[in-house]
Amino acid sequence: MWHGRFKTDTAESVKKFTQSLDIDWRMYEADIEGSIAHVKMLGHTGILKPEEALKIESGLHEVLKEIQTGKFTPSESLEDVHMNIEARLTEIEPLGAKLHTGRSRNDQVATTTRIYLRKRLHSLTEDLKELMRVFLNAAERHKNIIIPGYTHMQQAQPVSMGHYWLSWFEAFMRDYSRLHFALDSLNECPLGAGALAGSTLPLDREMTSQLLGFDSPARNSLDTVASRDYMMDYHYFASMFMIHISRLCTDLITWNTQEFAFVILPDAFCTGSSMMPQKKNPDVLELSRGKTGQVIGNMIDLLINLKGLPMTYNRDLQEDKRGLWASLDTVESVMKIIAALIDEVEVDEKISRSGIDKGYSLATDIAEYLVMKGIPFRDAHTITGRLVGWCIENNIAFGDMSLEQWKEHIPDADEAMMKILSPEESVRRRNVYGATGFEQVKKQITEGHERLDALR
Repeated sequence: MWHGRFKTDTAESVKKFTQSLDIDWRMYEADIEGSIAHVKMLGHTGILKPEEALKIESGLHEVLKEIQTGKFTPSESLEDVHMNIEARLTEIEPLGAKLHTGRSRNDQVATTTRIYLRKRLHSLTEDLKELMRVFLNAAERHKNIIIPGYTHMQQAQPVSMGHYWLSWFEAFMRDYSRLHFALDSLNECPLGAGALAGSTLPLDREMTSQLLGFDSPARNSLDTVASRDYMMDYHYFASMFMIHISRLCTDLITWNTQEFAFVILPDAFCTGSSMMPQKKNPDVLELSRGKTGQVIGNMIDLLINLKGLPMTYNRDLQEDKRGLWASLDTVESVMKIIAALIDEVEVDEKISRSGIDKGYSLATDIAEYLVMKGIPFRDAHTITGRLVGWCIENNIAFGDMSLEQWKEHIPDADEAMMKILSPEESVRRRNVYGATGFEQVKKQITEGHERLDALR
C-alpha cells in the first residue's frame, strides 16, 4: 500500500523512537488555539467556505472539551500532539482534513510552542514579582539589624541586613528585565511561514497574528522555522536567575551554621537527620542550589543542538522542548519555595553584632576619618593597617582600647573619632546613594516598591 511517496508503513521501532507525545502533549490547548486562529483565517480569506471553517472550529472546541474531561486519550502511534488533535478532529468532523491547508507542522510547532511558552513566562513574571516583594518586606523587617559584610569570605565592613536583602532585589530586578526580553523576543507569529518558504495560497498572516495576540507576523519564513533564539533568551534568564538563587542559598546555608549562627531558618523548611537527632539541615536551600546545574545544563543542551544545524528545520529541533519544560518547572518551583522561605527567615541581632565587635571591620572608618583630617588615604591605610596588626598580636579588639592607646598608634585620634567607632555609626554614616546607611536603606525600600508597582 502506498502512503504518499512511501511504499511501506513506518516501522514500529521508528515510530516509538521519533514520537514526541511525551514532550508536547502539555501544549494541546495552545495547539488548538493556534488551529482555531488558522481556520478562522482560512474562512475569512475564502480559502475555505465560511461554513466549512465554522464546522472545523466547532470540531476543535469539541476536541478540547474531550481532552479536558479525559474522554480523549492520545495515541503514541500518531507521533505528537498535533497529529493526535487533527486525527480526532477529522473523526468528529470529516472536514477536519482541510485544517492543515496552507500550514506545515514546522510553522505549526513553532506557533504552538510560542503560545504555550508565552503563557508560562507571563506566569513566571508574576511569581518573580512576588519573590521581589518578599525581599523588600524582609529588607523592611531587618533594616536596622547590623551584620558583617564580607569580601573573600572575610569580614569587611558592617552593613544593614536590609541592605543585604535589597542586593538580591536588584539582582532579581535584572532577571525580570531578562525575562521580559525573552517574552518580547517570542512575540512574532510563525503561522504562514509553512515548511520554510511560505505558501502559494492567499494567507492573511496579519489576521492570524492579531487573533493570537502576537505583535506581528515573523518576517522571514526561513528564519521563522529555523530559529530557537526565543528559547535561548528564556534559558539565559533561567540560568542567571538560578545562579543568583544558588549564591543566595550559599550565604544563608553558611550563616545558618553554628560557626556563624546569625541567620535563623524556619523549621518548616528544614529537615532532620536519620541518625543525628541534633541536626537541622537546610535541605530546601541545598536542593535549590543543586538544581542550578540542571537549568544551566538545559541551556547548554540547546546551544549544542543548534550549533551545527543547517537552515532551516531539522528534526533535531524536536528535542528543543525537553530541557525547556524541565527548566520551566524547576524555575517555577524554586521561585515559589524560596519566596515562602525568605518570608520566615529571622536574624539573631546579638550574634551578628558580636561577630563585628570581635573583629576589625571598622578599620576603613578609621582610615577615612584620618583622610578628613588631611592625611592622604594611602598613608591613612598604612597607619590603620599597622594598628590592626598590633591589635591581633596583642589579642585586643578596637572596642577594648582606651583613647590613650589609640593615640600611641594614631596621634590624630581624638574623642570625635572614638564616637564613630561603633557598628551603628559605621552603617549610619554610609549615607551616599546606594550605600548601606539606614536612611539610604529606607529610601531604597520605598523606591523598590515604586519600581515593582510600575513593572509592566
